[in-house]
Amino acid sequence: MSDSYKGRFAAVLPAGGIGKRMGGAIPKQLMLLKGKPVYFYCLETFLNMDEISQVVLAVPADWKSHFEKDILENSGWPAEMLNKLTIVVGGSERWQSVRNGVNALDRQAEYVLVHDVARPFVSKEIVQEVCRTLVEKGSCLVAKPAIDTIKIAEDGRVEKTIDRKKVWMAQTPQAASVALLKKLYDRIDKEPLNFTPTDEASILEFFGEQVYIVQGNAMNDKLTTPEDFEIFSARLAAK
Repeated sequence: MSDSYKGRFAAVLPAGGIGKRMGGAIPKQLMLLKGKPVYFYCLETFLNMDEISQVVLAVPADWKSHFEKDILENSGWPAEMLNKLTIVVGGSERWQSVRNGVNALDRQAEYVLVHDVARPFVSKEIVQEVCRTLVEKGSCLVAKPAIDTIKIAEDGRVEKTIDRKKVWMAQTPQAASVALLKKLYDRIDKEPLNFTPTDEASILEFFGEQVYIVQGNAMNDKLTTPEDFEIFSARLAAK
């Protein structure tokens, strides 16, 4: 990627979810995957990229000191990587955690990529494509095309079938300019949303902003259930 892209991007990694579907005693992002905490994988990817000037990790308040100690004592990352990292306390909802992360960004960052730490195997190539799309087109998200037939149903009864060629399964990173996200957050303060946004794209869509797609893949799927650990372990072995 061109040198003109270096340092123009920051990343916010929300790590505030408890992961109830995982059923563990600790947040799923802290569970070990092949001997490393889940969140180490994507955090290391972003910290290693020249394009990314800063990485903000948004964590649960009760676990902030644990994350700080874990990274300092167990990551083995050099000072130049650790100096790019900021850890903040997340909010009660995911979008509020992201907002806290965006507000902690240095002024030099023009664009921000938001990525779920429960997607540990995001590739540098996908991140770079998100950066290119941001600069050349605008706000974007990573998504993969649906491969199954999609049904709309209510009360256990199928109502209709959707053309799967138009269906994309949302992933992360999801990205926009820092200025745009801050502007929309200010609008939310004045015009509270009538829904709880589950991702950045839904906020952008709600306010009429165009969102472009960067194609993702199965390696970028989300770790959600105990069964996923077996699948992800196999993927890691394959890598």
